Amino acid sequence: MGVVSTVPASAERAVSERRRWAMLAVSTFAQAAASVAINGAAFLIPVLVHDRGLSLTQAGTLAALPLVGVLCTLLLWGAAVDRYGERAVLLAGLGGTTLAGILALLVDGTVPLGAALFLGGAFAASTSSASGRVVVGWFPPARRGLAMGIRQMAQPAGVGIAAVTIPVISAHQGITAALTVSPVAAAVAAVAVAVIVLDPPRPPRHVEHTANPYRQSSYLQRIHVASILLVVPQFLVWTYALVWLLDDRGWEPGPAGLLVAGTQLLGALGRIASGALSDVVGGRMRPMRWIAVGAAVTMALLGLTAWLGWAVSILLLAAATTITVADNGLAFTATAERAGPYWSGRALGVQNTAQYLTASLCAPLAGASITHWGHPATFALSALFPLAAIALVPTRDERPLA
Repeated sequence: MGVVSTVPASAERAVSERRRWAMLAVSTFAQAAASVAINGAAFLIPVLVHDRGLSLTQAGTLAALPLVGVLCTLLLWGAAVDRYGERAVLLAGLGGTTLAGILALLVDGTVPLGAALFLGGAFAASTSSASGRVVVGWFPPARRGLAMGIRQMAQPAGVGIAAVTIPVISAHQGITAALTVSPVAAAVAAVAVAVIVLDPPRPPRHVEHTANPYRQSSYLQRIHVASILLVVPQFLVWTYALVWLLDDRGWEPGPAGLLVAGTQLLGALGRIASGALSDVVGGRMRPMRWIAVGAAVTMALLGLTAWLGWAVSILLLAAATTITVADNGLAFTATAERAGPYWSGRALGVQNTAQYLTASLCAPLAGASITHWGHPATFALSALFPLAAIALVPTRDERPLA
């Protein structure tokens, strides 16, 4: 079924087309800056292991602390968006991310660094619901999938920025120097939000708009569970691709970081393509199911070829990074559309909390799995999660609460 606009026609004309796309660009940059804060610690793992003597499991746990901060606050930020608006939440969250990044530069020791990383993730979580709502609120349904695909490219783009900068800086200048990337990005994003972003208008409150969408069908619950399963291979390759290239394939940090950044660019383009495809087919669920099939096949082949030591495994890593992230924008858009303008902040908070909870568990558990069974077996086992997600993706799109 096609989707219906949540924005009144008069409101869509309230800003110029140029301003609408500028807000999309700034929202995307804000989410990318948050992604650096949330995912950047994963690229410190080699230095933490080789220079500071941490085990892979310990380093993976430290890298997961920003994700723990995210999952502790996503629901609160979502509720704040519903109550106070998108712009205020973006400014507060990015400002806090900047301060937490500065704190990480000043502290000494593993535990204080972990606390600063946790706080950075807690504040960076603000951008998820807020920037997504800016896009859903200002773009009509016929272009919303493409617009959300562009916005969703921010997460792999942020990981790509971190992959290019953090491994090289940490290898040559130390962890403290590498930690400057996050607060600088967050500060620039906060200034851009202050200048460009406006809160999108909402329709008048009606019973249909304010009723709890979770009580009306199992549609949102199925999207959440399917997304949980699909996020496992995504965060596995994000967190440990660099470690695999360095330790198993014998690459140097610079080329390995460039390859990971390149795969993140492919992932960003994949999100745009899947969003545009959802606009063409008139729904978000069919493309999401196709992506689940592709993720299961690709991760299984990556595990097999990595075990055999074949060079094609590098290409499959790029393919896996592209495919495993392509569903996020579809699930995010469908959640916001179905939940409606007065519930989407909380619904997106639930969606992302579930995903980040899974991701925070994935890093240390995958580290333990790699330690005992190796990268190839861990890659292959992760194919079971998208395989299970195929049956859980709703068979068709429900009418949005608009």
